[in-house]
Amino acid sequence: MKPGYSLMKHYLQFKDLRTEEYAYLFERTATIKSRFKNYEKYQPLVDRTLAMIFEKASTRTRVSFEAGMYQMGGSVVHLTSGDSQIGRAEPVEDSARVISRMVDIVMIRTFEQARIERFAAHSRVPVINGLTNEFHPCQILADIFTFIEHRGSIAGKVVAWVGDGNNMANTWVQAADILGFTLHVSTPGGYEIDPAVLAGISNPGCLKIFKSPFAACEHAHLVTTDVWTSMGYEAENAERVKAFADWCVDVQMMSLARKDALFMHCLPAHRGEEVAAEVIDGPQSVVWDEAENRLHVQKALMEYLLLGRIG
Repeated sequence: MKPGYSLMKHYLQFKDLRTEEYAYLFERTATIKSRFKNYEKYQPLVDRTLAMIFEKASTRTRVSFEAGMYQMGGSVVHLTSGDSQIGRAEPVEDSARVISRMVDIVMIRTFEQARIERFAAHSRVPVINGLTNEFHPCQILADIFTFIEHRGSIAGKVVAWVGDGNNMANTWVQAADILGFTLHVSTPGGYEIDPAVLAGISNPGCLKIFKSPFAACEHAHLVTTDVWTSMGYEAENAERVKAFADWCVDVQMMSLARKDALFMHCLPAHRGEEVAAEVIDGPQSVVWDEAENRLHVQKALMEYLLLGRIG
């Protein structure tokens, strides 16, 4: 194991960190973002290298991690399944053993969660989940920090998830359990959240399931959604569009939430499908702050995984 990694942590699911660790990360994110906005040079990761492994297409994940690592003084190696042995016959375990001897931290955006778990089990350095079919912890990290910026602590608040029981929904469930807010979930029949994810939470009371998306949005402090057809499920698109027809977040749905409720979407968005243009482009939407905050929370996360607590 490399020097300095005796307390090595991976970030593969939201539940991998504790409540107090998130409080620290959000505090560090605010500090790091403030320095960035004020053009203050801050490079604690000089001579550190991030390997980014992409087996799924990416815009926000690549830009935020790559720009973030360079801004922190480090360097980046970009790999895809098409230009490395990862997409060929080499076992994931062998790739992990080799890559982790050459870099200081790894971010992977892939398909099955089991794949990133196998990589992490054989890695000498911290591994971050940039997205899997099952979880998207870095996005929810950014979403919650965005809420805190606009409305203060999320503890005790109500978040409404409208749409697919996908990796985002799974991660929101874990976040509600850890950070002490209530998650309202409404999905069409057949697209519910994975029961295995629900079985893993310690406080079942943090989650309320609604058949009606309108009922789920009542009194919510935050309403959030995602595309109806995630990467890897394109063959189901026509069927999904039909099944999700009543789950478009529109002005009427938002009117049932609190007057000061926020709207979020992890992007890319399909206006007229999962969200109305009037909502995503309206005054309650904070999607652009949310997207930008991927950069800042991930910088704080990489700093924490590599250096531990600062100060």
